[in-house]
Amino acid sequence: MNILIVEDESRIAKRIERMTRDIFGNALKSLKHINTLPEALQFIKNSSLDLMLLDLNLNGDSGFDLLTTAVSESFHTIIISAYKDQAITAFEYGVLDFVPKPFNRDRLEKALHKTITSEKTTTNDIKFLAIKKRQRIQLVPVSDVLYIKGAGSYTEVFLKDGKKELHDKSLDKLEQLLAFSFERIHKSYLLKMSEVKEIIVESGSKYIAELKNGERIPIGRTKYKDLKAKWL
Repeated sequence: MNILIVEDESRIAKRIERMTRDIFGNALKSLKHINTLPEALQFIKNSSLDLMLLDLNLNGDSGFDLLTTAVSESFHTIIISAYKDQAITAFEYGVLDFVPKPFNRDRLEKALHKTITSEKTTTNDIKFLAIKKRQRIQLVPVSDVLYIKGAGSYTEVFLKDGKKELHDKSLDKLEQLLAFSFERIHKSYLLKMSEVKEIIVESGSKYIAELKNGERIPIGRTKYKDLKAKWL
């Protein structure tokens, strides 16, 4: 794990660092602490990360200015902040967890555990997917998404208007964030189940999800049974 801590209070940053090292142990490859927004943005641009632990108040600067960029990247973000009233907004942007200050080791470990086990979120709070476009970040409403297709370490996001956008997060990471309304129906597909018109069983044990717009998405054989039990 390559982890970045963005926290302006040195005492709290050292506490987070100590707990994180203890929790991850040998699984931790690198741990970097940065206390300013501009430096954090530059570090993200030039570094490979698996996780960012972000405070929302950085010497008067808003952590949301960094969050919009962070959630468009390949890594997960966990907020550690005293601003509990900002939790809903943070989840809408697509953070993996929100740890309110003051926090103890158990609460931090619960949040970090999600990055190890690929534990899925249990809420439907995420409202946007942040996507890089022409040197800027575009917030695409999740309500506009039909399905997502894996493309190596990236994903292709297919929208209701027929457009396709690229996202830096892997299919596994987006599955964690979108598990409330999307289902992993195939190793390469994450599908919004409210867009399914019917499930078709073809000869040769082939399973197809036909969408309301007429598109047909394959269903993996091993996924069909769980899909039928959960949604049909």
